[in-house]
Parts: sequence; C-alpha cells; structure tokens
Amino acid sequence: MDYTLVQYKAPDMEYLAFNMAVQRLVDTGYPEEIKSFKYDPIFPVRGLWFEFQFGNLLKVDGFGNILGGIHGLRFLKNHEIEEMYPNKYLPLSDSRVYVLNTLFNMPETHLICQLIDFFDKHPHYSMLTDKTGVKGGEVMMSYKSIFQDLRRVIDWVHVESTMKKQVMENPEKYVIRDERAPRFLSQLREHGKKTFLLTNSDWTYTNVMMKFILGDDWKTYFNIIVVDSCKPRWFAEGTVFREVNTDTGSYKLGIHTGPLREGVVYSGGSCDAFQKMMKCRGKEVLYVGDHIFGDVLRSKKSRGWRTFLVVPELVNELTVWTDSKPLFDEMGHMESTLADIYKNLDGASRHKPVVKDIVDKIRKLTNQMDEEYGCLGSLFRTGGRTTFFASQVERYADVYASSCYNLVHYPSFYYFRAPMKCMPHELTVDHAHTLRSRSNTLERQQSVGQQVRGWNKKTLNDQETFCHEEEEDEDQTNSSSSDGEATKRERTKSGSDASSNAGDISTEPPHQDVVTPAPAFVEHTA
Repeated sequence: MDYTLVQYKAPDMEYLAFNMAVQRLVDTGYPEEIKSFKYDPIFPVRGLWFEFQFGNLLKVDGFGNILGGIHGLRFLKNHEIEEMYPNKYLPLSDSRVYVLNTLFNMPETHLICQLIDFFDKHPHYSMLTDKTGVKGGEVMMSYKSIFQDLRRVIDWVHVESTMKKQVMENPEKYVIRDERAPRFLSQLREHGKKTFLLTNSDWTYTNVMMKFILGDDWKTYFNIIVVDSCKPRWFAEGTVFREVNTDTGSYKLGIHTGPLREGVVYSGGSCDAFQKMMKCRGKEVLYVGDHIFGDVLRSKKSRGWRTFLVVPELVNELTVWTDSKPLFDEMGHMESTLADIYKNLDGASRHKPVVKDIVDKIRKLTNQMDEEYGCLGSLFRTGGRTTFFASQVERYADVYASSCYNLVHYPSFYYFRAPMKCMPHELTVDHAHTLRSRSNTLERQQSVGQQVRGWNKKTLNDQETFCHEEEEDEDQTNSSSSDGEATKRERTKSGSDASSNAGDISTEPPHQDVVTPAPAFVEHTA
C-alpha cells in the first residue's frame, strides 16, 4: 500500500518525519542545538550504504566498488576513500553496512549526515584517533551508536508517534489522489484477475488511506485484504491468520482456521498459506511494491513471483536524462576519444599516451551530471557506472515504473519484454562487419545455424523447440492440475545468491504467532 497504491507527496512527508525525528532525538538526550537542522529535499538519494565503522555514507556499484562517499556534510576525496577502504571496495555485511533502500529512509539519510557533521565540528567533542567516533570529556560516541540511536528514533516515528495520525487527519496534504486508481483496479477485476492488498500498516490507517484513494467501497476492489503482514517475514515462516474487527481495529478472538472470505480483513498469515488459498503458481502472481528488499527481492527469490517495482524518482531521473542530453553526449564523445588514443597500440608499445586532460574532463563531466540530479547524484548511476540500487532493480524487478497506475495504459494481456541487451564483447564488433577466423584448419560448408536446423529435422518433432518461454507457460497452464495448485519444486540457492545481499539473511526472532497454519481456502460469497 505505502508508496504503491498510496503515493505520498514529497517532500511534505519527509519534512514531517524529519522534524519529528529531530524532536525525538532531543527528548532522548541529544543537544537542543540540533533543532536548527532543516531537511533539504535535494540532498538525499536512495540506495546508499551507511558504513558503521567510519560513519561514511557511500555510493557503490553492484559489486561493492565505491563510486563516491560523504562524511557528515563533507565529500570524501579519492585518497581518503583509499585509506579507509583498500581498493575502494567494501563487501556488503550486516555487521558493517546498513542499506538505505526505501523512500522512508530519505529523512534519516540527510539527518545522519547532519548529526555526524554537528559532532565532528562541535567544540566540546574531538574525533577519536581511529576515526570511528567522537569523544567529549568522559563521553564517547561511535558513529555506529549515533546511527543506531537514529534508527530507533525513525522506527519510533513510524510506529509509535503521531505521524500517522497527522497524515490521517490531513490526507490532502500528504497523499496524492490519483484518478487512475479505481480504473486500474476495476480493469483487473473485469478481466478476471484476482487482486489482493498486502500491507504492514494496521487496519485503522489502511482504512483511512484506501478510502481517500478509492472511496468508501474500497474493499470491493480486492479479493483478499491482509494488514499487519509483518513483511519480509510474511515471505518466510510468516505468522497465523487472524480476522480483524473492522469496527474496533482489534483482532477477533482466536486463530482463524476456516475459509477466507471476500470482504473480510485479515492480519498476518504467510505466503505459503496464501498461495494455497488463491490456488496460484509463482509465475501467475504479479507482486507490486516499492521496497527493493522487503517486497521485490523477497517475493522473487523465495517464491518466484513476477515483480513490479515502483520507483517514483523515475520522473526526475528521466527529466534530467532528457534535459541534460548535451552533457551525456559530451561524455560519450570523451569516452570515444579516450578509446581512439589506445586503438592502434598493442603489446609492443612502450610509450604510454598522455590522457590526463581527457580523464580530468570525464571526471568533471561526471560531477556536472551528478549535480543535475541532486547533491548525491542519480539513483541509478554515477557517470557511466551504474549503482548498487540499479543492479538490484535489473536483477529482481521484472517491471519497474514511477507508478503502478501506469498499467492502465496497457491491455491486461500485454506481455512485457525487455529489449535484447548486448554483452560487452558484442559491442566491439559492428553487425555490418564480417569476422573471419584466422585458422584455415576448419572449413565450414554450412553455417552452424544451417547444421542445427538440419539436425532438428532429423531428431525433433515439428513443434518442438529447445526453449520458448511463451510456449512453456501455455503448456503448463493447459496441463495444470484440476485444483490449479502447482507442483512443489525444490529450489537451491547458489553461492552468488547467498552472498548477494546481506539483508537476505533474516536475524529476526521467531514471531509469537508462528505456528503451523491449518489448511484454508478462499470462499466467494454472493
């Protein structure tokens, strides 16, 4: 729901969370002077890593190579990054890195930088010799402890403060009412699609937000409604289903074990139970969310669902991409110039060409391009290199857009397919050229394609192919079991998957409601 069906107005929502977090920090013992902090919407960007040891905010690529960094409000120079992080590389680890991936992280991204800058410059504090924190008299604060204090405060703001109450009292100020919302959900239902709402928000907040977006009859747009879902735990062991009393917002007595009905609101549950209830296979589910880890990565890796990632920043990203085309063109020209200098050099060359001016120009252009997006640059790239966030989007999001309501512009049977992506070695040779082998030992009378087609005629039926996704999907749909439930398949996690994101490893304690759920099913009422 949040930042997906319910789109919040930026920066109004960030101002509210930022100011409440500052006040809470003061209430818990931080100096009154921090009340002068102001949130600046051009400063933060999602997908950055906060590194605990040295208190730096880092922008990295998909492999952990550091593209840039900032300490407090001071940008780090290359030699400083090299000193703290050899080879300008940092592996992703829960013990050292926190990834600020969500739109709810925007206020704390700016606030942590202001806090570190405040204590670094405060006359009563001095930096520790190992550069891991500050000390004033007998008081020592590591950058990690400052960030942990801020994390607790941000959680308090979203869970226990009056922030949600203020949003509910004045949704016009904080929420965008998109006229496409009812049309989008109605189209899905009219074309025979089943829809479900899965949110971590409680019933009271969900009800107010959805009424504002869809009207008093909003529940009729969904087959299943689940609040307090406890994502990402919902995609793992989950909890039990409980029915919600929509008059009071409290849970009804006992654990729900009967059939699930339309129009009834439930809390908790798990993905396993949900798939049995809806009688669907992983590929038949399109899950729409804004959280790259809690929504998209979890549903893709653990359940094989199709995923739609909502990235509201795309509006600004594409605006800069078009408005700053001359900068990108110049960057491409400088890259080509640099490549041409080395074009006619080989292993026998002894004199290194002077390219400092060109490299400096590329670096300057990169900074200019980043400044067009904001203080910390683009969400997806730094110069010609893509970010960690961009790599996660490419890997786990089947579709991504600035809003899920963009789907109203496509027929329900539309098949999204990304354009073919060239590998680096394919880009080195133009398709108009012919590459001939140097070896004369192998003479081909026929092309490989001709030989394969000849082999196919001898061994395969007319309609058989090695692999076609559309045909496979159609086959599986036609041959599915009578109850629509897919056969369970064991999945093994590869080494690369296991280490690709430290956040994949859940360290949360078991939920008090975790028990083996009783079989359940969906029952449609008249």
